[in-house]
Amino acid sequence: MATIGDPAPDFSLIDQHGDTVALADLRGHRTLVFFYPKANTPGCTTQACGLRDIAGAIGDVTILGISPDTPKKQHNWDTKHSLGFPLLSDPDHTVAKAFGAWGEKKLYGKVYDGIIRSAYLIDADGVIEQAWPKISPKDTPTKLLAALKG
Repeated sequence: MATIGDPAPDFSLIDQHGDTVALADLRGHRTLVFFYPKANTPGCTTQACGLRDIAGAIGDVTILGISPDTPKKQHNWDTKHSLGFPLLSDPDHTVAKAFGAWGEKKLYGKVYDGIIRSAYLIDADGVIEQAWPKISPKDTPTKLLAALKG
């Protein structure tokens, strides 16, 4: 699991528009990277819309969402909810694994591997400033705002 004070794992992924987004290109600005299981599901929509709704209050912090979904699914979800930030496709879970956001989960007694909903605030130098493993969808915007104020 990536922790506070660690350099953020570098990555380069395709967004919902087919553009490549590289974390290294965002140096000089703070970035929120959040991992979510599946686009256009209730919890993920709550999380993403909550972040969309506070985007005007977070200054020049870049928001990046990452899931295993295809760019097309990400695009449809973005269009439906006017999210307005990059949604990155990590189909082989490489980036999720690097951050520790991929692992064992349990649902109704069934054990399986999947995305562990997590969020990371990365500082302008590429170092993890805040880490929220296993964050709830509704807490993501609140935690981000509190971290930026504190």
